[in-house]
Amino acid sequence: MRLLHVHSGNLYGGVETMLSTIARRGRTEPLEHEFALCFEGRLAMDLGACDASLHWLGAAQTRRPLSILRARRRLRDLLRERRYDAAVCHMPWAQALFARTVRASGCPQIFWMHDVATGRHWLEKWARRTRPDLVLCNSDYTAATLPRLYPQAPHELLRYPVALTAAPRDPARRTALRRHFATPEDAIVIVQASRIQPWKGHLVHLAALGRLRAAPRWVCWIVGGAQQRLDAQHLAVLKARAEELGIADRVRFCGERTDVPELLGAADIYCQPNLGAEPFGIVFIEALAAGLPIVTAELGGAAEIVDSTCGLSVSPNDPDQLAAALRQLIEDAPLRARLGQAGPARAATLCDPRARLAQLSTIIARLAGERR
Repeated sequence: MRLLHVHSGNLYGGVETMLSTIARRGRTEPLEHEFALCFEGRLAMDLGACDASLHWLGAAQTRRPLSILRARRRLRDLLRERRYDAAVCHMPWAQALFARTVRASGCPQIFWMHDVATGRHWLEKWARRTRPDLVLCNSDYTAATLPRLYPQAPHELLRYPVALTAAPRDPARRTALRRHFATPEDAIVIVQASRIQPWKGHLVHLAALGRLRAAPRWVCWIVGGAQQRLDAQHLAVLKARAEELGIADRVRFCGERTDVPELLGAADIYCQPNLGAEPFGIVFIEALAAGLPIVTAELGGAAEIVDSTCGLSVSPNDPDQLAAALRQLIEDAPLRARLGQAGPARAATLCDPRARLAQLSTIIARLAGERR
């Protein structure tokens, strides 16, 4: 069987991380994966590095209708040539631009729903014009919002396949990373690895750390780079806020990294106090796989991943409660160890790549069989 993934490719976040994982692992599965992108970027580099079958549709832009027509024509020709068992459009942008082309080819069309639906955004309204044969939802939280977009569409819950870091940790790499970020070997490292966007809760995180200014030993790593202009503005705000709180000497802004699993392996606590609900949250799975206890806001997909066996949940936008949870983990090494030890099994249960890709293969086989 052969599945085509259609995506924009210009940014890099959870969706792109998942597609890279599929490309690396999908060759061992009965389902063959191919990718059609519009823009070059880090995702294309990742796919190229693992010799994935990559097709270019061209830089389709909504403000340039002719570019969309050309991209659709290339997709139409690709679908005729390769004869896929199904094609999946990732995110409303790809669904809006290309779903009708897929349907017109006679190929089963899937919409992979990576974010909650509001039904109000203009891209969602455009995407709504073509109902998919099936919707894949990355969490129960995301699936609950599907009726706002496609009230009658059938759907399946398919949690992301996530590359799980093998234990044990590499002590030499841990030492090298701590040295690189000017972090003492005996420090309690609190890490957050996410897009630099306000809803990820960085300001609440810093506010909580400001309340722990007198607590010894902790150092915070903020991992993530500015991908857009607003991200750069937010990053400047975060650096200024760390100065105002008097903790700038204990906060490291690490920038965008391609070795996040190794960074997690060199840390002691994962903290991401989202202000808004995470549709899924791959980094929580990666943190669990690295054996880190997690502190997060009890919202959305994160609440489906982090339970009392592996982390602490706090109320959203509550720096006092967040500071109390962090203090508890900083001061209680046995608690850190107990919660961290439960993480790898929890991550495997939810997102083992072999199991999730086998589930996807079963879904595509059924869908293709129904169409035949």
